[in-house]
Amino acid sequence: MTAWLENTVAWIGAHPVAAGWVIFAIAFCDAVIVLGAIVPALPLLFAIGVLIGLGEISGPYAVACAALGAYAGDGTSYWIGRRWGDRLRGVWPFSRYPSLLDRGETLFRRNAVKSIFIARYVGPVRPFVPAIAGMSKMPLRRYLPASAAAAVSWALLFLVPGWLLGEAYDAVAAVADRLAIVLAAVATLIALTWATVLYTYRWFAGRADVLLARALKWTRAHPRLGRYAAALIDPNRPESASLVLLAACLLAIGIAFFALLATMLVRGGPLLMDLRVHEWMYELRNPLSDRLMAAIAAVGDPTVLVPASAAVLGWLVWRRRWIASAHWVGALAFGLVLTTVLGLAVDMPRPPTALSGFGFPAVGVTMVTVTFGFFAVLIARELPGRQRVWPYLVAGATAALVGFARLYLGAHWLSDIVGGVLLGIVWLLGLGIAYRRHVARSFWMRPLAAIFYGVFVVAALWHAPRAIDPLLARFAPAPAAASLPANAWWDGDGWTTLPSQRNERDASRRWPFDLQIAGGLVPVRAALEARGWRVQPEAGWTQTLGLLDDDTPPGRQPVLPATVDASAETLLLRRARGDGRLQVLRLWRAPVQLGDGTPLWLGTTQTMRHARPFGLFALWEPQADDGDAYLAVQRDLAAFPSRETPHPRSGVPVLRIRSD
Repeated sequence: MTAWLENTVAWIGAHPVAAGWVIFAIAFCDAVIVLGAIVPALPLLFAIGVLIGLGEISGPYAVACAALGAYAGDGTSYWIGRRWGDRLRGVWPFSRYPSLLDRGETLFRRNAVKSIFIARYVGPVRPFVPAIAGMSKMPLRRYLPASAAAAVSWALLFLVPGWLLGEAYDAVAAVADRLAIVLAAVATLIALTWATVLYTYRWFAGRADVLLARALKWTRAHPRLGRYAAALIDPNRPESASLVLLAACLLAIGIAFFALLATMLVRGGPLLMDLRVHEWMYELRNPLSDRLMAAIAAVGDPTVLVPASAAVLGWLVWRRRWIASAHWVGALAFGLVLTTVLGLAVDMPRPPTALSGFGFPAVGVTMVTVTFGFFAVLIARELPGRQRVWPYLVAGATAALVGFARLYLGAHWLSDIVGGVLLGIVWLLGLGIAYRRHVARSFWMRPLAAIFYGVFVVAALWHAPRAIDPLLARFAPAPAAASLPANAWWDGDGWTTLPSQRNERDASRRWPFDLQIAGGLVPVRAALEARGWRVQPEAGWTQTLGLLDDDTPPGRQPVLPATVDASAETLLLRRARGDGRLQVLRLWRAPVQLGDGTPLWLGTTQTMRHARPFGLFALWEPQADDGDAYLAVQRDLAAFPSRETPHPRSGVPVLRIRSD
């Protein structure tokens, strides 16, 4: 599907006029009954919007084609409903899935004309409401104007987001770079976790009575084994349904955990999926995301979890909730012991960025899962109805965030994270069953919830900023280990073995490395500062958010950092050019060093202009290379021994300098 989408979008970009028929067909199919539930119109229209913003397709032309396609598709669905009427209910797939028409009919009955407009924006019923209108013999004089207005507004709304992104593509790339992908991954992870917990809880809650009845029937049919299960199942106890649900989850997740553990033991090392995810995460490393992920990863440290856990224990003891106190201590203590023992028993090779102190499963992730998960078990029973799910939602989102952050930093393999979460869930479910069986008294949970979450937030806000730099230093990319003979780099063609450009997926971000330096950077920095260049410290979140400030003059706006092999620039220098633009020099450590231990550095020169996309924020954008910044650096470093040679792969002149 991904390849098909990419090919479709690529063809549209290459044939902007003929693409109108494709846009028409996409919107038409999205509106036709049944077919509209299959065609992935939303991602296609978003991608088309991006092409509009990039200037590949005319915007009004694309909107007109999409609106006409949607209008024709709605009309086709209307005709099918009017032609077949109620006989549609006997045709597959409506005969097997009557809810497809039922949902559209419910919406249509509330307000016939408004439903035509509303259904355009509700994916599950979009193709069916026009058919319902036809089945209801809605007059054309009422249907056609409402359908036309809905089609035009829908085409605009679904194309505009991609259109705006295409217009601001350079700005988004300059500001976000890999950060946008990381933030999108975090948002997707939270949404998936939230949906999984919510809908799993609702599914079980809606079938609790059925599952309880089946469990009772099974215990009677298997008296020997059933007597053990009967200890959990008592129709006269209100907790029986919850116990059955916890036991079912325990069985399923326990099987999943031990299947993963067996796979790890048989494999004797990281799975192929672990290697791929670790490589992908390494490619996403960038300074802004690094600090954010380090702060989130620190949330799972004992410095944060222990005060919150101790506060809960103190409150339970003060209120003389001895059983709850014992289970709370058992959840944390035994969970830590079990995870530690399992980590020692399973000899799992660490990721290259985690040389020691980590293994299978991820202890920190397990303890976050157990702490938040068992606290949810403690207080959820005191909440009414559907509100019982929110502590589990908080627990799932917190564990997912901490796990993702540690995966991003390279602290664990994906299997470590998944194993840690599964082990934590298995333990808290087992303990939750024991707790629910022995506790019948209720207590006021609001003070306890305020204490736990409040202490956790305070401890996290205090600890996370202090833990960022040590964590980043701990998981910094490994220094260069390969070496290159000094004479081969200076006199031979050894310099051509170094990277010639940034390793970016986006071709416009593959800036060429037109400068190589052997030796220390202090003399280079001093020489450039004497010629008017100034060093810019690496821009962090404070400086990045400052881009939203209209009052900050362009000269004080930072040039945002860029990465090579997960590392930001070691040195970034800038100088005003006099016409409102900047000359910029970025230097990174090379992946090799000279044979005598002399460090090598890769640099790129850029001319940047100040822009304010949509008037929302300011930034310095790289311009097409005019050679001005390169010539300026060459002149200002003329005192150093240097050689200039075109790179054999790119043809770009590369200036080699010896700073010693």
